[in-house]
Amino acid sequence: MAGRTPLSDAVFRPVRAGNAFEETVERLLQAIKLGVVDRGDRLPPERELAPLLGVSRVTLREAIRVLAQEGYVESRRGRAGGTFVTYKRPRPRTTDLRRALAAMGDDLHDTLTFRLAVETGAAQLAASAPLSESQRTLLQTRLDDLNQAGPDAYRRLDTLFHLTIAELTGSPTLVAACADARMRVTDLLNAIPVLDANIAHAANQHDAIANAVLTGDPDAARQAVTEHLDGTAALLRAFLA
Repeated sequence: MAGRTPLSDAVFRPVRAGNAFEETVERLLQAIKLGVVDRGDRLPPERELAPLLGVSRVTLREAIRVLAQEGYVESRRGRAGGTFVTYKRPRPRTTDLRRALAAMGDDLHDTLTFRLAVETGAAQLAASAPLSESQRTLLQTRLDDLNQAGPDAYRRLDTLFHLTIAELTGSPTLVAACADARMRVTDLLNAIPVLDANIAHAANQHDAIANAVLTGDPDAARQAVTEHLDGTAALLRAFLA
């Protein structure tokens, strides 16, 4: 894993003391499923990760042990050792989509509404903020990587593009909210086939979002994200019909 970023700090934020073990597992799963730590990458060392999460190293090790049992990570010994991500996104299947929806209960509308609120707000704020050259470069790089992505990497890079916009606001709380919103729909999105026509359409929308943020047009940024997320919601509902 690369150095700390606003996104990694938002994902690896302190857990609540009452549910330390469960929330540590949740935080690690969020980092893995969202692609903040990708397949083959190493998690931060225990001495760094435990303080970030606000848990003991014993609790962290137990959470890692559980994830290793489920096939998300593996621990390696030696000078180049550590805990490495082994999770591979499953191939899209309709049965997985319906299983993920069933796990949500009646929360699909609420989840999509929450995501729309936080992501449009993040884009509007990012477009209102004075961006440094490094921030502008980061957003453009994320966009370029996404536009060049193949089907296997598309969902992860799409996630990073959207969360990068939240990073540009400078609000750790908003980054965390956007990460949580994305996490709520990630199993649904991973169960949908990556369609060429949809990628082409989404690429135009991503270009519009990035352009609005980079040119400092908050209204256009909000509208572009709204149109994009409305399209994603329509695609979800079409596969669920």
